[in-house]
Amino acid sequence: MRSIRAAGLGAATLVTLLAFTPVAAASTDTGFSAPSEDKGRTITVLAEVQQLTRFPVTPGTVSQGDQVVVRSDLFDKAHKKVGESHGTCTTTRGGADEAEQCVVTYVLPGGQLTVQGMYFNYLDQGPFDNAVTGGTAKYEKARGSVHSDTIATTPKLVRRFTIHLV
Repeated sequence: MRSIRAAGLGAATLVTLLAFTPVAAASTDTGFSAPSEDKGRTITVLAEVQQLTRFPVTPGTVSQGDQVVVRSDLFDKAHKKVGESHGTCTTTRGGADEAEQCVVTYVLPGGQLTVQGMYFNYLDQGPFDNAVTGGTAKYEKARGSVHSDTIATTPKLVRRFTIHLV
């Protein structure tokens, strides 16, 4: 089994921040307003991985059917914890050109957002985009997209998630 650092964040999602360099460009808006005001809104959070476990089909390789389970803490641009993300990814294509199908839930003030999509070549820690598929409470019937950028890989994996609600 790979270490968290080697495995990276197979989930979008998925997400975080304990010791990181402040990110000046990290943000459009991190407010959490009423539902009608959220349409057309951008929410930016930093996600610091707290737990990540890979369940390999064949230990020592990346194989179709591998599972990743991840939990991250979410922070706003003022470094205040505003929620968590919880996700799972399943490897659909193994080997060096790996692909994963991921499902992630963001627990935010006022409700939850659900996100789904593909993540390619997680070992490169590159950016990815996923679709907002719904939500609860103030995010009920939410739609949009999430863009992820890696901010840091050590000492913990930190990603910036930019959530565009339409």
